[in-house]
Formats: sequence, structure tokens, C-alpha cells
Amino acid sequence: MDGTFETRVERLERTVESLQHLPGRIRALESQLQRFENEIRGEFSALRAGIGGTTHALRAEIRAGDKETRQVLRTEIRAGDKETQQQMRVLHEEVLARIAMLHRG
Repeated sequence: MDGTFETRVERLERTVESLQHLPGRIRALESQLQRFENEIRGEFSALRAGIGGTTHALRAEIRAGDKETRQVLRTEIRAGDKETQQQMRVLHEEVLARIAMLHRG
């Protein structure tokens, strides 16, 4: 065996003394871990809230853009309808005029 009985006892005492500090160190680590968990939870909550707000804002912008786009399309379609109706009237009058000319001879 290594050394005398006294040397072994002294080594054992030092080991026991160092082990006596372990419970306090473990409690300190537990406390640090708890604080870290709380910080992480807070950060994730803030991140979720930020993402939720951004998502809501984007959806609102898309809806507004969709509404604006639909309004522009409606306006353009109505304008196109009016132009088409006018051309159809002109063609209808031309057809009526040709039919009248054919009847006259």
C-alpha cells in the first residue's frame, strides 16, 4: 500500500473535506440552472410574442393588399365591360343598318 497509515488517513480526511463542499456547490448549480431555465422561458415567450405580432402584421398587410388588388381588378373589369358593351352596341347598329340596306334592295 501507498504510505503509512497516517498518510492514508490524512489523504482520506482531505478527500472527505473536499466532498463536504459538494452539497453547497450542487445547490448553487441547481440555483443557476433554475435561473437559466427562467431566462430561457422568458426569451422564448418574448420570441413567440414577437413572431405572433409579426405574423399578425403580415396577415393584415396581405389582407389589405388583397383588398386593394381586388378593388383594382373590379375597377378594371368594369371599365372593360363598359368598353365591350359600347363595341357591342356599335356592331349591333351596324348589323341593323346592313339588314335595313339589304331589305331596301
